[in-house]
Amino acid sequence: MAGLKLNWIFFINLTICIVLSIAGRDFYKILDLSHGASTHEIKKAYRRLAKELHPDKNKDDPDASQKFQDLGAAYEVLSDTEKRRMYDKCGEECLKKDGMMNNNMDPFSSFFGDFNFAFGGEPQHPQETKGSNVIMELYVTLEELYSGNFIEITRNKPVMKVTKGTRKCNCRQELVTRNLGSGRFQMIQQSVCSECPNVKVVNEERILEVEVESGMVDNQEIKFTAEGEPHLDGDPGDLVLKIQTLPHPIFERKGDDLYTNVTISLQEALLGFTINIKHLDGHIVTVQRDKITKHGTRIRKKNEGMPNYDNNNLYGALYITVDVEFPDTDFTEEQKKEIEKLLQQSPVDRVYNGIRGN
Repeated sequence: MAGLKLNWIFFINLTICIVLSIAGRDFYKILDLSHGASTHEIKKAYRRLAKELHPDKNKDDPDASQKFQDLGAAYEVLSDTEKRRMYDKCGEECLKKDGMMNNNMDPFSSFFGDFNFAFGGEPQHPQETKGSNVIMELYVTLEELYSGNFIEITRNKPVMKVTKGTRKCNCRQELVTRNLGSGRFQMIQQSVCSECPNVKVVNEERILEVEVESGMVDNQEIKFTAEGEPHLDGDPGDLVLKIQTLPHPIFERKGDDLYTNVTISLQEALLGFTINIKHLDGHIVTVQRDKITKHGTRIRKKNEGMPNYDNNNLYGALYITVDVEFPDTDFTEEQKKEIEKLLQQSPVDRVYNGIRGN
């Protein structure tokens, strides 16, 4: 019986290994996502992990290159509706059999190129003729910069369309040898052109999905390759979106820190107070003091500021300035005496020019 049990365990383990080898890599596990993850969640997870796993940042890890390739394959499949459907049905091997896995594609260069990322070395600048870049300001809320968001924008883009006829294109200057007779030759420069299909410019409406990442700052750029102005004999330029923060009614941002003000009564200033502040993502920040609070007191709440763009696990601070509101009503003579008796403060006759530190 013991031998039979061992054989059964061996058979189960062998079966699991075979199934795993047929199924291929677990793309959901690679991206650390559930099978019900949305396209937005896939893109966000991919962007976060690509920063962490890029070989240039993990030179001491011998498996860094393979992990990076696995991440690229996972994104290639799960970000494509048809490939994801096939993968969910029968795994990676089905995609390979149907030729749906593009092993020669570098999804990272495309993805990160669109968002103007560079890992190590100098960025490559193509020398081909390009159309003009279109630079636009993208106004976002402080809430979106805190939590991140995907925004859809509509762009009416001029696009080249082939039409009837041909045109001269790719014109260039070339040296040509001319025979003048009697053994004499002359080198002259002349314009040489190719014949290309004729084109016309039409406007097309494009829906672009923009990812606003947590911790982004003003004037940070998001680039969409080839979404700029067209060029008759070259590639279109790029669309460059520059982040701009809309004013917020409660918080002001300075770097990764946030600033705000609260107003308390004179009674609270003397006896203590508790105030709850609703943060940008809805969580509550409690400010509590049981001692005297002077007008202009600044309270610092660690890790309650904005997330750092390069490392979303790091947060700035929240600085809360306290304003004290004095009562509008006048006190009676009896009340004044009671206040004097309670506070026991001597008159302070101090005259100074307001410059402190002398």
